[in-house]
Amino acid sequence: MAKQYETVIGLEVHVELATKTKIFCGCSTAFGGEPNTHTCPVCTGMPGSLPVLNKQVLEYAVAVGLATNCTITQYCKFDRKNYFYPDNPQNYQISQLYLPICQNGRVEIETENGKKYVGIHEIHMEEDAGKLIHDEWDDCSLVDYNRSGVPLIEIVSEPDMRSAEEVIAYLEKLRMTIQYLGASDCKLQEGSMRADVNLSIREVGAEAFGTRTEMKNLNSFKAIARAIEGERERQIDLLEAGEKVIQETRRWDDNKGESYAMRSKEDAQDYRYFPDPDLVPIMLDDAFLDQIRAKQPEFREEKMLRYKKEFDIPEYDIQIITGSKHMADIFEQTVALGSQPKKVSNWLMVETLRLLKENNMDPEDIRFSPENLAKLISLTDAKAINSSVAKEVFEVMFDQNIDPEKYVEEKGLKTVNDEGALRKTVEEVIANNPQSVEDYRNGKEKAIGFLVGQTMKAMKGKADPGMINKLLKELL
Repeated sequence: MAKQYETVIGLEVHVELATKTKIFCGCSTAFGGEPNTHTCPVCTGMPGSLPVLNKQVLEYAVAVGLATNCTITQYCKFDRKNYFYPDNPQNYQISQLYLPICQNGRVEIETENGKKYVGIHEIHMEEDAGKLIHDEWDDCSLVDYNRSGVPLIEIVSEPDMRSAEEVIAYLEKLRMTIQYLGASDCKLQEGSMRADVNLSIREVGAEAFGTRTEMKNLNSFKAIARAIEGERERQIDLLEAGEKVIQETRRWDDNKGESYAMRSKEDAQDYRYFPDPDLVPIMLDDAFLDQIRAKQPEFREEKMLRYKKEFDIPEYDIQIITGSKHMADIFEQTVALGSQPKKVSNWLMVETLRLLKENNMDPEDIRFSPENLAKLISLTDAKAINSSVAKEVFEVMFDQNIDPEKYVEEKGLKTVNDEGALRKTVEEVIANNPQSVEDYRNGKEKAIGFLVGQTMKAMKGKADPGMINKLLKELL
């Protein structure tokens, strides 16, 4: 009988924090920017420069720790992790080995197999390294230190996950929690959330873990799922062939759908950690923790329960809207301005999602304001514009966040509610389409649709179809 294997997975997730400045200096953390323009003596490792901790980094790290049920280490410090690499200007990285800021947490995930907890071993604060750019043309490597010193938290899970599905559920839960906290935008494609996957396999029922490999270079959930499947198969093939899995770091190539060895862990570097002598230990009192606790937002689960009670909108809408903190904010603020929840939800679920998909955007990228959405809804409620004009206006608003009231005025898109003018147009359409008039009188109900269309055309779309219908029936 063929052996049954179980996959054992743990993750190391790096998250770039959404501070305006770096962790130990005042340089900008903005993504992009000309190479080496967001730098200073501290983040380029100049001799004699001294780091000073950014308080906001500490606050975000504690907030994430509390949201993931961790114990906060109230006396903690920074350590130097020594290694020599061109993107690491000090020749050490400031991190936390001995006393990480958060320990022993857990998050609940839900998959097809039900709910389970994934343990969090620790969360520590550290600085990011610079970025090496390999120039094939000139056969040299260049380094950009803009990213050097950007604040990170590293979230290290326990090896509690058993499938790609669980890994994705865990990452989505982390991403959602951190986005709700406003601690990071967690964009995998921009590298503000990066996951390394530690994976081993063992026979079902075995107590001991197998030899694990670590996979890097994973910048989308799909790539992570594919890498997990690929590495699982590779390790099973090795064991089936009587060979051993080597403990090593591997790089996943998503285009080829395979991984290759980067470096073996046999000669794992001794980073020679020691407490950083330039940074004072951090002592957090209970009052500081209470302050951060008090600022924690309403998370997705609580929001979903409240929406069920407060707003009469379908379960599916609630799931999609609360799936993005930004979209949930727009929904709530538009409703607070007096719009009907179901109408707000419809604009978000139909037109907004369609335009996001067409423009390849995330819900976090929505630009229109709740005020303008509320104005658009009240224009349609008052029948000042009809539904097709409303969609047209919405597209411009989605793109440029224009004020719909002004836009409708300027472009002359208001519905013509002047019955006299409308009656005159309807009479002309009846006179010009004798065949359709005859068809209608002979019982062909569909013919009236054609006449409504012709009238709308003559009115350049600025009329209420219901009113046209009423007038046509009356005149016929």
